[in-house]
Amino acid sequence: MKDIGSIAKSTGVAPMATHQCDICIVGNGAVGKAAALGLAQAGLRVVLLGMSAVSTAAAPGQAWDTRVYALNHVARNLLSTVKVWDALDAARVAAVEAMVVKGGADSAAGHLMFDAYSAHVDALAWIVEDGNLNQALDAALKFSPNLQLLGGRAKALQVDATAAILQLESGETISAALVVGADGAQSWVRSQCEIGIDYRSYHQRGVVANFACELPHHGVAYQWFTGGEGIVALLPLPGQRVSLVWSAPDALAQALMDESLSQLAVRLSLLTTDTLGQLQPLQPELAQAFPLSLLRTHALVAPRVALIGDAGHVVHPLAGHGMNLGFGDVAALVKVLSERGAHRDCGDAGVLARYARMRKEEILLMQVTTDGLERLFGADFGPLRWLRNAGLNLLDKIPVLKRQLMTHALGRAFDKE
Repeated sequence: MKDIGSIAKSTGVAPMATHQCDICIVGNGAVGKAAALGLAQAGLRVVLLGMSAVSTAAAPGQAWDTRVYALNHVARNLLSTVKVWDALDAARVAAVEAMVVKGGADSAAGHLMFDAYSAHVDALAWIVEDGNLNQALDAALKFSPNLQLLGGRAKALQVDATAAILQLESGETISAALVVGADGAQSWVRSQCEIGIDYRSYHQRGVVANFACELPHHGVAYQWFTGGEGIVALLPLPGQRVSLVWSAPDALAQALMDESLSQLAVRLSLLTTDTLGQLQPLQPELAQAFPLSLLRTHALVAPRVALIGDAGHVVHPLAGHGMNLGFGDVAALVKVLSERGAHRDCGDAGVLARYARMRKEEILLMQVTTDGLERLFGADFGPLRWLRNAGLNLLDKIPVLKRQLMTHALGRAFDKE
């Protein structure tokens, strides 16, 4: 990331900013959109860069998205604050009343159950489709004050003591006190800041598809740790429907994608016969697969730059908390910027350091937990399989530990520093 003054001297031309704002957010995903809404509603002048179009409302009977998110209480609170939660199509949102974790497919496998009643909440999470979420966010963006939506791409980022300047491919420039990188795991903003990363591929792909189930799911999410065949999760959708997230080794994932969804349903029915009965693919038959990895950044902030969402961290989806971590970033960033004091601008180093401190513990805990569980349950070694099944059964009988795990899953500690 180059200094503005050095570029001006080398070219002989001072950069001219076309757009002036307090914060420029780079990225057009759900996390970046939520950040734009939250910061604009806090009275800050915001530019959201990368918005070329907005989503259209789902037509009645439209196919169910293959990409869904299990949003926790932090995510719901944030989306409620920015007036998006109530704008979701409620008929396409399913509450998770309980979660059952099994150490395998056989009856002797370990068993662990969490439920909303024991946690004293109305739901453990809510399953929301990607399209439903983005349609509600886009509708809010169109009517938000203090917010400008810009298409196009940035080609250079420079900072000095007073501002960050984004130069766009169109020739326009954006001058901001703070640039927020919300541009995903391959973040351009992060690369411009030369923030290092630790990366590890899980050599797995997440295979996602939707099915109708013979028996009602009663709002229960199921997860099976199958050892050599990866981790299978079935998440409740409205009605007798479920969404599959199968974290499968690369070779198996390719085989799953090569066969029909009817064949995949037969595979799944071997796991679910006692709980959900036979499964049938929803029409039209759709399936997708995406690579799974762990990404740790060496820093969450740089001079006049903050990272949120996958730009700052990527975790294994076995806990379903990737999107929740991103919304937790947004909630923390809005909080610290709203409380920064009149004498500090949005890019103040002390303000950004506070944001990084607020997020450090939760991000590290989720990275360590998901990576550790993937390693533990991914091993298909007999004695270890027996030990982890015994551990699940023991944990299921210790209410104190279960409550602590549920507290982290619900996101109740998001505002700690």
